[in-house]
Amino acid sequence: QVQLVESGGGLVQAGGSLRLSCAASGITFSSYGMGWFRQAPGKEREFLTAMSWSGDFIAYSNSVKGRFTISRDNAKTTMYLQMNSLRPEDTAVYYCAAGAVGVLHLKRADYWGQGTQVTVSS
Repeated sequence: QVQLVESGGGLVQAGGSLRLSCAASGITFSSYGMGWFRQAPGKEREFLTAMSWSGDFIAYSNSVKGRFTISRDNAKTTMYLQMNSLRPEDTAVYYCAAGAVGVLHLKRADYWGQGTQVTVSS
């Protein structure tokens, strides 16, 4: 059974930081591209960033480039999202996903997590 479990969300003030984790099980983690997405109320799910299995390829959306950093630890089958300089507009449910790194930006993933809430207060 494949599981992607996000953690690390919460309430933070604007300008603060959070680090999200995505723990994977049931898949050969080191074979998958991994990505982060978010969905705010009333909005479509938005691609944020993706990383290839080796870490050689990384992509960021313009909305988070320079503020968020994706990383992964294949030995721990875990992916991370370091979020700095958070803004109220970053408030959303954050999801991790596994799939082919070349199409993750199209929101095409093989597996999705359940999401973790991030709320940024002004």
